[in-house]
Amino acid sequence: MSVKVEILDASLLGKLTAFVLLAPHVADTGGGNSARVCDIGGQSLLHANRDDVHLILGCSRGFVRRSVGFVGVSDGWRDLMDNFQMDWQYDVADDGNVAMIGEVDLSAGPEFTIGVGFGESRQMAATQLRQAFVHPFGHQRERFVQQWRRVHQPDWSDDRDTASMVRLSQRVLMAHEDKTFSGATVASMSIPWGETKDDRDRGGYHLVWARDMVQTATGALACDETEMPLRALAWLASIQGDDGGMPQNSAVDGNAYWKGIQLDEVAAPVLLAWRLKQAGALSDFDSSEMVRRAMRYLIANGPVTAQERWEENSGYSPSTLATIIAAVVCAADFANESEAKFLLDYADWLVASLKNWTVTSCGELVPGKPRHFVRITPESPQPGRVDPNPDTAMVTIANGGGNHPARDVVDAGFLQLVRLGIVDAHDSDVVDSVTVVDAILKRDLPQGPCWRRYNHDGYGEHADGNAFDGSGEGRSWPLLTGERGHYELAAGRDATSYLKAMERFASEGGLLAEQLWDADDIPEHELIFGEPTGSAMPLCWAHAEYITLARSIHDGVCFDRVEPVYRRYAVGRQSSNIEVWTLHHQLARIAAGKVLRIILDSPATVHWTDDRWKTQHDCRTQSNALGLHYLDLPHQQSESLSFTFHWTDVDRWEGIDYYVELLN
Repeated sequence: MSVKVEILDASLLGKLTAFVLLAPHVADTGGGNSARVCDIGGQSLLHANRDDVHLILGCSRGFVRRSVGFVGVSDGWRDLMDNFQMDWQYDVADDGNVAMIGEVDLSAGPEFTIGVGFGESRQMAATQLRQAFVHPFGHQRERFVQQWRRVHQPDWSDDRDTASMVRLSQRVLMAHEDKTFSGATVASMSIPWGETKDDRDRGGYHLVWARDMVQTATGALACDETEMPLRALAWLASIQGDDGGMPQNSAVDGNAYWKGIQLDEVAAPVLLAWRLKQAGALSDFDSSEMVRRAMRYLIANGPVTAQERWEENSGYSPSTLATIIAAVVCAADFANESEAKFLLDYADWLVASLKNWTVTSCGELVPGKPRHFVRITPESPQPGRVDPNPDTAMVTIANGGGNHPARDVVDAGFLQLVRLGIVDAHDSDVVDSVTVVDAILKRDLPQGPCWRRYNHDGYGEHADGNAFDGSGEGRSWPLLTGERGHYELAAGRDATSYLKAMERFASEGGLLAEQLWDADDIPEHELIFGEPTGSAMPLCWAHAEYITLARSIHDGVCFDRVEPVYRRYAVGRQSSNIEVWTLHHQLARIAAGKVLRIILDSPATVHWTDDRWKTQHDCRTQSNALGLHYLDLPHQQSESLSFTFHWTDVDRWEGIDYYVELLN
């Protein structure tokens, strides 16, 4: 950091003093740090470390005085508070929450440079810093600027404000890519309500979510930047499990952090691989194994997700299903003819089942609009018999939101079905669902319309302004304004007003927050109507959403739309004549005229009957390149199907009879 002190009041000449204060969180932790003054090679420096991670703070002209101490007790800030003088000069502060301070000698002139070096030892960190100081700051700055200038500059917006915001958002996204573990992009450099957190909450948003990272990579692709998305895909392929699963989130080194399973995160990398393929940007990266593993996992373990995109509930989620459907169709584009047909059959079944799983016919939120998409239809992700009913199921809302009928809990996740090309924007259920969502979740802020995630959301500040502490009230999310803009564009309407609202949602520095305060001002908590709350800022997902909306408006079509999906479903309205049964998703009943396709993850002989075991049949499953084994039961018109399995690779009977009712 190059600093120039300008003293405009001549009476202050010789009186003004400058201090450098640093409170290190070495190795991501504020506690357990140690600090000391040190002299290396004739330079007066300040040193901090935690285990084998070391930090050196220095000034180009050295420090007149130095001190280290414990935050709130003996640190330099506390020392200066009474008389603006350094009365304390402590040499060592061991094992605590520490801070260090140095007084800069202004008598030698008003300009100086400060820097921080890191290393695996004190000497290594000091060497890094001294090598940086070898070159003039102007040289370092120019090198930094040139690196950014290598980034592709989007030039597809004629609006000056939009072009500026797109460039800034692009740089926000790229700045969140880790510089050691290339390709890993964290959700945010901030920590939601960080002022209330301590070292026991190590995650914050400084983690990688596959969903958020694919959103970030897609935003970069919308700027015609391909190298960063390709690095992201390679990173995601590297952390994918052998079974095709994907961690809920990970540290930048790939180690899983939380242990939840979200099927949209398993599917999202397939969409990224397909988009890179369409852009001719896969280079020499072979994504076929990653795609194959993801498909095997999704089919064997879906379509019920253990967590949806808000990471709170299990069941049939419209937004999760949208991502899965699009990914399966994209995967077919990587497959041979036989495998592609198998995948498309599965996608067709998901689309044909979608509304039965996620649309209620007796919603009570808005008079005259009983039929609409629900936020989620609860169902256990564990193996077992399923019989989803969005009309009667009850859903428990996280963060103290209570227990409510699923038919009366809504979000705008169904808009992903339109955005990706699965459902037409003018579909009557979509249109009515938009009406319901607007009545329940829309908030008119000074900058424009914004939406809450879902009713009864408890993720946000309390009504009195106190920080979220495991419960609260969810507020308005700027990224949802972007999602609504994509819907309006898909419906053939002008989405510019939503883009402009997002621009006005940004802070003075151009950053988009996770949430905006949508209630009366509470000045003592710095909560102002329409302004950011204590949630994450910046949020990469929001900046990616802004970029893709700007690009979509320029192109006249949603940038995220998957053309083969759009042609097959929104336009072609492809039907399905199969019902899929897996051990994870054991259908209770199927419609007359439908073929029952049993899909297993091991080879088997299916022992079955359609006349209550009066006659019995044995059929062997066939395998495919996904490592799955399946059989279409050639049943006649009857009341039910019963079957069990003999697992051929281990010569073992299942020992359970499974039953499916046939609806005539």
